Amino acid sequence: MSDIELCRKVYREMYHSMISKNIPALSDILDDSFALVHMTGMRQPKAAFLKAVEDGTLNYASAEHDSIDVTVNGDTAALMGKSRVHAAVFGGGWHTWRLRLDLQLMKKAGRWKIILAEAITY
Repeated sequence: MSDIELCRKVYREMYHSMISKNIPALSDILDDSFALVHMTGMRQPKAAFLKAVEDGTLNYASAEHDSIDVTVNGDTAALMGKSRVHAAVFGGGWHTWRLRLDLQLMKKAGRWKIILAEAITY
């Protein structure tokens, strides 16, 4: 599998783990330095993000991927994923978001890890 396909696989696995609340799998995909920058600008480090997924503060039901574009440069990659995500977050009701995630990934010990995710709508 090419690095581009491996990065796309990590993106899909990230959403699958968020939906199934598989915290060990999600933790494994995210680098220890990981941070999520929400649409509001709030920056959430890895531990806080994992806790929010686990306790339902960030609750994901489904994700349908419209596009997953990847650019690889050696051991780093930029991914822009556009997905329709059905979620209830921060105590709000269920809504389907047209969510664009801009990811930065790094290959460590032969595996792609997400180091940064920035969320906006499209």
